[in-house]
Amino acid sequence: MENNNETVSRGKYLFAAFLAPFIWGFMSIPVRWIRDYPAEDILYFRIVTALAVLWLYILLFQRKTLYADIQKFKGLTSRDKIRQTSLIVLASLLIFGNWFTYIYAVNHVSIQSAALAYLTCPLITAAAAYFILKEELQPLQKIALLIAFASVCLLAKGSLNDVLWAATIATCYAFYLILQRVSTGFNKLNQLVVQLSICALFVIPKLMYNHHDIPFNPIFWSTILLIAVVFTIIPLFLSMYALIGISSTTTGVLLYINPLIAFTLAATYFQEPIPFIKYVAYGIILVAIILFNSSNFRQIRKNSAKP
Repeated sequence: MENNNETVSRGKYLFAAFLAPFIWGFMSIPVRWIRDYPAEDILYFRIVTALAVLWLYILLFQRKTLYADIQKFKGLTSRDKIRQTSLIVLASLLIFGNWFTYIYAVNHVSIQSAALAYLTCPLITAAAAYFILKEELQPLQKIALLIAFASVCLLAKGSLNDVLWAATIATCYAFYLILQRVSTGFNKLNQLVVQLSICALFVIPKLMYNHHDIPFNPIFWSTILLIAVVFTIIPLFLSMYALIGISSTTTGVLLYINPLIAFTLAATYFQEPIPFIKYVAYGIILVAIILFNSSNFRQIRKNSAKP
């Protein structure tokens, strides 16, 4: 019975880790709807809207949890308070940087550069988790990462500009994941609202002195609300929640779902010209994902079969 409970719990965390990049994979569609607006405005209004929605939800439904976390923080030693505060601030800066560079890349570089970022991100995450967090990798998982690396090298043979943007986007999010793995003991929604609040400290002064007019187009605001809730709050919470029960490396590797979907959209929905070699490379990535998670799938299937 205990094994079955562990299987259900692990399956739940794996599903959350899968669902977050699955949702993000479709984000290029609403971002393109408002591509005529400056990338910084999209980012600023995304953060402010997400923050307002999240605070509203927490104050209506999570006040007890928020109060409990405040009391828990007050009970920490001075050293632990400084450590927790530093982690939150650094995480906020990293996610802010990731969002801005992603939106700019989608609207002003190429969809494929954004997709390449999330091909590079799992490799950076795995390396950081291995060297910083000392997370173990099975031999088969190391092989899967080497296969993925070979695929990324194939894709990186194109524009140097695309590669540099991809590396910047990827590094920001990879280290954001690492910090979420390190920062434990507090409710993930409460951590997220604090991170967004810190991001807003950079955003609100910019909005006050912004030389761009505030948009009044209903399509802009409905799209921003969609991005804030469906493509910001939900997947960020899912990725933070997943890190409670699975490693940073596994969460990072499942990010490959994002570029696979983005690549499919680029080829079909956006009809960007794509050379045959890229189809091969993304096929290799899919093989690497299955190979990396094969042990997880076997364990879940094995335990599920037990009475």
